[in-house]
Amino acid sequence: MDELDTLANSAAAALGIGLLVGLERERKKGAGQERGFAGLRTFTATSLLGYVCMLLGGVLLLATMALGLTALVTAAYLKTPSQEPGMTTEVALLLVLVLGGLCAQKPGVAIAFGVVLTLLLTYRQGLHRFVRTQLSESEVRDGLILATAALVILPLVPDRFIGPFAAINLRTIWTLTVLMMAVGAAGHIAVRLLGTRYGLAVTGIASGFASSTATIAAMGSRARDEPALLLPASTAAILSTLATMVQMSLVLGAVSLPTLRLMWLPLALGFVTTLIYALVFMRRGKQAESHSPIDVGGAFNLKLALLVALGIAAISLLSSALLAWLGQSGVFIATALGGFADAHAPSAAVALLVKAGQLPAASAILPVLAALTTNACSKCLVAWTSGGAKFSRRVIPGQILVLGALWGGALIQTWLLA
Repeated sequence: MDELDTLANSAAAALGIGLLVGLERERKKGAGQERGFAGLRTFTATSLLGYVCMLLGGVLLLATMALGLTALVTAAYLKTPSQEPGMTTEVALLLVLVLGGLCAQKPGVAIAFGVVLTLLLTYRQGLHRFVRTQLSESEVRDGLILATAALVILPLVPDRFIGPFAAINLRTIWTLTVLMMAVGAAGHIAVRLLGTRYGLAVTGIASGFASSTATIAAMGSRARDEPALLLPASTAAILSTLATMVQMSLVLGAVSLPTLRLMWLPLALGFVTTLIYALVFMRRGKQAESHSPIDVGGAFNLKLALLVALGIAAISLLSSALLAWLGQSGVFIATALGGFADAHAPSAAVALLVKAGQLPAASAILPVLAALTTNACSKCLVAWTSGGAKFSRRVIPGQILVLGALWGGALIQTWLLA
């Protein structure tokens, strides 16, 4: 009975894939002499054919049938008159045959691919229009770089600790590099979708994912050049710290979940404090509308992501060495110094020590807080030099309050765990 149920479910999956894709193609098939050669019945029969071939003869029979179907599709393609010839339906038919065969072994995977295929066919025109009219050449290039980093390079990187003191894990470091690029791209997409009609606040949050410090510098320069934008620019600079809290959580979670579990309360309090402080400024004045975006590096900052990766490797090595020579105080010194440049790299290095078993998770709290503290000092200095006294008087108190929330949350977390 279980075997019959399995066969029935697999056959139902093959039937569903054929119907799903066939319905979409039937709507686009057209009528008359120029109608497409494949619709609902053809796709449904093809999917079931692939399923039956896989049951009766396995992969060899399915491959033979695919060759035969290719010959039929080629003949139909050559005979079908069309002013704008394309291979979309023909390729989709071959894929449906293979997906029908896949239903005999992994119906869930086959259904997922069938749904993706249907979505691609349904939104074909929209995708073409988006690629041709909306994406810039640099955005396409960045997308290809991100796809290569995530889908080609990442699976090939070894997942083990190497080097002196066994401090460097290449898989983890490259994962964080991809994460930095992906988060930066997400911020860029948010700016593209929302534009600047919601004011500098949205731009500040989105561009903060690329670099909060760079965003503060850009907003400070805007406030200095356009005094009327002092309040919204200050708010946007404050809101960029929200990106720091979110990004820090993602980095710690990607490297060491035990470290994130011990840091969730400080980071959550830092996030809430930043949001409340920014809302106070929002209530004091209507957000001015920006007519030009803040440029902090395109879809994502590849150079920054690679520098962060190198920083993680260097600080990991330094932290491991200082841990061996000076104990846990050496890790604190290394992360505090690294935080002046960027908070994520030293924090990730500490999480790597936890993952490698060289440092207890509870001992990672102070070094991470040290990195955040020195990074906040860097932001205060950038706010003063880029925006002047009026701008920094609004941004620096926010950084101080956030640091108070972070350290207060750490004390509460320690007390709860005691």
